[in-house]
Amino acid sequence: MLLLINGLGEWLRGVAEGLQRFIVETPIYIAAPAMIIIGALDSSLLSLPEINDYLVVMRCYSDPKAAFYFPLFAALGSVIGCTFLYVLMRRGGQAVLRKRFSDENIARVERAYARFGFLTLAIPALLPPPMPFKIFVATAGALEYPRWRFMITIMIARSVRYYIEGILAVYYGRQVLEFIENYGLKLLGAVAALCLCGLAIYFIKNRLSGKKELIADEPVVESGEAQSDADAPSSSTLHSLSNKTRSVAVG
Repeated sequence: MLLLINGLGEWLRGVAEGLQRFIVETPIYIAAPAMIIIGALDSSLLSLPEINDYLVVMRCYSDPKAAFYFPLFAALGSVIGCTFLYVLMRRGGQAVLRKRFSDENIARVERAYARFGFLTLAIPALLPPPMPFKIFVATAGALEYPRWRFMITIMIARSVRYYIEGILAVYYGRQVLEFIENYGLKLLGAVAALCLCGLAIYFIKNRLSGKKELIADEPVVESGEAQSDADAPSSSTLHSLSNKTRSVAVG
């Protein structure tokens, strides 16, 4: 089993190195469509971990001018691949989704979509590996998230991500990849902590506003009761009216 895992790792490393040489050494009119195809494959059913980030960094490092335009090709490929997976899950619905992902993860993502909307899709698309992303794409399709909003969100988030990596590659080169590998989980943890803080502030704010509304409503109820008591006739007034009625009847 260990030999199989090691062999698979060596094979993936060889594929990555071959793609790197191809993307870096070929002219842009060949590298650009190749990058779109690789991005589409990676973002759909075929997963090549971190390959898009790796190729963008290496191309921009070898050709600094490519940092102005090459990240767009990777982002476009990612949009195509994500849209393919989105359409597949939208047609298959919850049945296909539950075959690929666990019920617990699906329920967690569904709650995130209900609470945060497009940010549930934008933040995972923006963050580098090892942030899981395909489950958010698949859930968006199963929940019938608006297609054009889905595509625009992916395009913007992935463009920002790849442009940041490309610009950093011009100045730091392979250190960007080492940073992704060494600090990716820490970055993910920091973002998760910020999200939890935001949720805590949101719930506390809602609870405080709810208490203020209850306090504001109490005087209104009391004043209404006082007004009704004031409008009601007193017992002495009723007694006086009763005596006058009897006097008129006797007369």
